[in-house]
Amino acid sequence: RDGHVGEGAKPRQPREPSHACGMEKSNVTPANKEPKLQHEVSNAKRKPPVFATDDILRLKKANRGSFSGDAVELIQSGVKADLVLEDGTVMSGHSFGAAQSVSGEVVFNTGMVGYPEALSDPSYRGQILVLTYPIIGSYGVPPMDEVDENGLPLFFESNNVHITALIVCDYSAEPCHWNLTMTLSSWLKKHNIPAIFGVDTRALTKRIRDRGAMLGKLVFKPDTAESVPQIDPNKTNLVAQVSLKVPKLYKPLSGVAPRMLNGKQVRVVAVDCGMKYNIIRYFISKGVELLVVPWDHDFLKEEYDGLFISNGPGDPTQLPGTIERLRVALQGEKPIMGICLGNQLLALAAGAKTYKMKYGNRGMNQPVIDTRTSRCYITAQNHGFAVDSATLPAGWQPFFINGNDQSNEGIIHSTKPFFSVQFHPEASGGPTDTDFLFDMFMEKLHLGTPPVTTSYCAPKPYVRKVLLLGSGGLSIGQAGEFDYSGSQAIKALKEMGIYSVLINPNIATVQTSKGMADKVYFYPITLKYVQAVIEKERPDSILLQFGGQTALNCGIELEKSGLLEKFNVQVLGTSVEAIISTEDREIFNAKLAEIGESTAPSAAAENVPDAVAAARKIGYPVILRAGFALGGLGSGFANNDKECAELAAKAFANSPQVLVERSLRGWKEIEYEVVRDCKDNCITVCNMENFDPLGIHTGDSIVVAPSQTLSNSEYYKLRSTAIKVARHIGIVGECNI
Repeated sequence: RDGHVGEGAKPRQPREPSHACGMEKSNVTPANKEPKLQHEVSNAKRKPPVFATDDILRLKKANRGSFSGDAVELIQSGVKADLVLEDGTVMSGHSFGAAQSVSGEVVFNTGMVGYPEALSDPSYRGQILVLTYPIIGSYGVPPMDEVDENGLPLFFESNNVHITALIVCDYSAEPCHWNLTMTLSSWLKKHNIPAIFGVDTRALTKRIRDRGAMLGKLVFKPDTAESVPQIDPNKTNLVAQVSLKVPKLYKPLSGVAPRMLNGKQVRVVAVDCGMKYNIIRYFISKGVELLVVPWDHDFLKEEYDGLFISNGPGDPTQLPGTIERLRVALQGEKPIMGICLGNQLLALAAGAKTYKMKYGNRGMNQPVIDTRTSRCYITAQNHGFAVDSATLPAGWQPFFINGNDQSNEGIIHSTKPFFSVQFHPEASGGPTDTDFLFDMFMEKLHLGTPPVTTSYCAPKPYVRKVLLLGSGGLSIGQAGEFDYSGSQAIKALKEMGIYSVLINPNIATVQTSKGMADKVYFYPITLKYVQAVIEKERPDSILLQFGGQTALNCGIELEKSGLLEKFNVQVLGTSVEAIISTEDREIFNAKLAEIGESTAPSAAAENVPDAVAAARKIGYPVILRAGFALGGLGSGFANNDKECAELAAKAFANSPQVLVERSLRGWKEIEYEVVRDCKDNCITVCNMENFDPLGIHTGDSIVVAPSQTLSNSEYYKLRSTAIKVARHIGIVGECNI
C-alpha cells in the first residue's frame, strides 16, 4: 500500500512470458519463436480461465452455445476415476494426470501455495495427496532444468514427483506466471502421476479428520476397486526408495565464504532419508561442506564436525540400522541436528517411543511453541508419526510443542549439543520463521555459547477503564471493518471486566448499539471533544487503532498536545510513535531503509514548489502521496510540472505533507494483513492480490484474497518482508502492508 518494492529475484536467462497470461512481449528476449505452452491450442484466440465442473460446463453451453478450454476439454474427454477409501467411501472426479490406477495412504495438505515443492517432496512417497486449497494450478509449473552450481534444481525439492496421486477440487487449466513452462496437468502426465479434480475436498478432508488417515485407491476404468491391489506404505521401507545410493559432497556456492574450524573447513555429514533440496541449500549457504550419505551408510566411519538426520517418508521404526548408529553417535560430543523423520529417529535412538498420528500434520500454517521462551512460530510440516514426549529419558526434554494438538514438535538434550525438530525450518514450501535453527546448529559446531533465552514476561499494564476512539462516518479509509474491529475490541474488554467508554459520532454502527460499550459519547473525534471526555471520564488507557484514519490523526494530536501525559492515559497497542512512523511518508521510508528494504526513489515536500522540484529531480512520471490522509485522499499521478502542481495543491488542502516518488504504475500490488502481539508473535491472517495494477486505490479496486498468481517463494518472501516491517516499526495489533 505504501509502494514498497521487495528486492528483485536473482537474474537468470530471460524467458519470454506467454501470451496466454495476457502479458506483453519482453523487449529483452531474442526475437526467435516464442516458446509454446503445452496446454495451448492457439495464440490467435485467447481462452478465458476455466475452473470447471459439470454444472459450470452446462451453464457455459447454455449461455454461449459452445465453449472451449483445457479444463472443459478434460471433462469432455470423459476420462474419470473413482477415489475409493478403505471405509467404503467413493468419490468421483475428472482426470487431469496419467490415467492409471494406483493405491496408497490418503492424506491432506492445507497449504495455499507450493504445490510444485510439495509434489516433489520425498516425504510424500506412497501417499495419495489431497490439497485442501480449492484452486490448484493457477501459476503452472516452473522449469525443472534450471539448476545451481551443484546441479540442484532451483524450484523443486527433488528431481522427481513423489506423490502416488493428486486430488484437488478445482484445476486451474490456464495458469499465469512469469516463470511457468508447462501446466500442472502436463507435468503430472510427464511423470506418470494420476490426478483428478471436481472432488469435494472439504468433505473428503472432514472425513479423514473424523476417521483418521485411511488407505485408498484411485481407480480408472476398466479396472475395478477389487482388481487394484492395496498398498500400505507404512509397512514398507520408503526411505530406501527415496534416499540416494552413493555419498555425494556438496560445496558452498561461489561467493560464500567457507566456514572454518581449527584451520579446516567445517564438514557436516547428512544422512539422507529423503532429504529436501532446500536443506542442502541452507547448509551450503552457511559455508560448510555437506557430505550427503545414504540412509544405510555407516556414517560413524566418516570424519565430520556435525551430524544431520534428514526428513523422509514412512514409519521411523523401519530403520533399525540407522537408529542403532545414531545411538552410538549420541555417546559422543559432536553436535547432532534432525528434521522431521530425523526428530523421530533421534528420539528412538535416545530411548523414547514414537506413534502413528490420527491424520498427521501436513501444511504450512502449524503453530509451534518454543518451550524455552513461550514464543510461537508458524511452521511448515509433513508427517504422520510423532514422538511421545512422555517417554523421553532423563537428560532430554521437549524443545517445541504443537499449539493445536499439543503433540511433540522437537526434542533437545539438556547438556549435550543434540536437538531436532518435527517441523521444517527450511520450509519450501512454507514460512521460514524458524530457519534460525540452522544458525543454532552452526553455533554448536563451533562450541560457542548458546544464545541466552528467557521465558520472563513483563507484568501486564494496569487497566481499569479504556477509552476507545470509534469508526465515525463510514467511507473509504475507515469503512465497515473498523466498526467490526472496534466492536470486537469492546467485547474483549467486557470479557476481561474492563469498563469501556466509546466516542463515535455515527449512530448507525454496531459498536454504538445498546449493550456494547459501557458508555457512549456521540461526539466528533477531534482533539476538543476527546479532551472533554478524558477530563470527565478519567480513563487510564486509550485505544487509537480501531477508528481508521480520523482516530489515528486524533491520537497523534493528543500525544503532541501533552493531554495523554497530563491525565496519565496510557496508549494500548500500537504506540503513537509507531503510528507517526507509518503516517509520515518520509519517516516510513527511513524506517524501511534501516532494515534494508527497498522503496521507490522519493522525497517529502511541505509546499507546492518543493513538490514540483522533487518531481523534476526524480523524473516524470511520479506519484504524489498525501501523508496522514484519509483513504489516499489527495494522491495521484503526475506526468509534468503542471499536473504535479495541481495535484500537490489538492493534496496540501488535506495534508501537511506530500511524498513525491517515482511512478510504479502498472506494477502488481499485493497486501498482507499482519497481526503482532506484545510478545512479538507475528502471523499473517491473509494476503490479497489486487486485480487492478498499482495506481488504482485499494478502496476502488477489485482484490482477490488470498493471492492466486504468487509462487511459494514469492508468497513467503513478501510475507517475511511484511512481518519484518511490522516488527521494526513496532506494530502491536493489526496492520496491512
